[in-house]
Amino acid sequence: MATEIKFNADGTINFGDYTLTFTDEGFEFDGSILATEYETVPPQAQGSISGYTSGGSPTPANYVNTIDKFPFAVDANATDVGDLTQANRSLAGQSSTESGYSSGGFTPPYTNVIQKFPFAVDANATDVGDLTQNRGFLGGQSSTENGYASGGNAPPSTNTIDKFPFSADANATDVGDLTQARWGIGQSSEVSGYTSGGNAGGDVDTIDKFPFATDGNATDVGDLTVARTRSSGQSSDISGYVAGGFSTLDVIDKFPFATDGNATDVGDLTHQTYNTTGQSGTESGYVSGGVLNGNPGFDHIQKFPFATDGNATDVGNLTVQRNNIPAGQQV
Repeated sequence: MATEIKFNADGTINFGDYTLTFTDEGFEFDGSILATEYETVPPQAQGSISGYTSGGSPTPANYVNTIDKFPFAVDANATDVGDLTQANRSLAGQSSTESGYSSGGFTPPYTNVIQKFPFAVDANATDVGDLTQNRGFLGGQSSTENGYASGGNAPPSTNTIDKFPFSADANATDVGDLTQARWGIGQSSEVSGYTSGGNAGGDVDTIDKFPFATDGNATDVGDLTVARTRSSGQSSDISGYVAGGFSTLDVIDKFPFATDGNATDVGDLTHQTYNTTGQSGTESGYVSGGVLNGNPGFDHIQKFPFATDGNATDVGNLTVQRNNIPAGQQV
């Protein structure tokens, strides 16, 4: 039976036995509203629409400024949607709900530039601030309010954790230290940033964690299954992932966010690759670009599932071959 809706002369509306009354402050309803469907908002470090790969280098001497975008809903090739302010490699990626960020890197020389490009439209990046140090090979993390850049090669290697705001274009501030000066890659839970693996004069297996709610140093919370550098990082809502690595690794590691613990080997990439970057959807992790069997430029996009432990599949190509750690973003 259909519910009768009645519009009254006094401005109220009746829905069967219930009344909606409009006031100066809004409206009042003397019944209840049952929501049968709702949209889940993904954590900051995951996207539901697109992944981005920015910068990198097809060859050791040839850097690119290309910003590529590929869809999460279907497996497909990337499209060129804009340019960074400068050709760059070995940089970190961060993501707000509205913009992608690329920070630091090697142009050459090493740079401290923070670049930002919009997600709503395809467009070039702009220079919006500086890190506290010139450096590359650094990890990128994202909270709901801030982007983070951790560690990196200055040179020498540094343990600095930088933070910059998403709400305004501004320089980064030094808010803490990693447990050791090293290169590394980043993952993000809803409450913490992670820096895993890397190089500290030799490859390391360390997983560091630092808080988003307060500025503070990182703590050592676990180990990867194998020491590695030049990997890519991904984040589901409950786990961090490290995929591939120098020199010929295809291993996909997973470690929990809810508890401090070591990583486990949960799958393999389609190829043994390093110098890649990572993106995170709500359902899958992505690995793009890299080095394959000595080929300095690899344009493949690989995908592996979050819901189950499994191997990656090849799902598309970037617009240009690239390695040397481009930056990854998602929306």
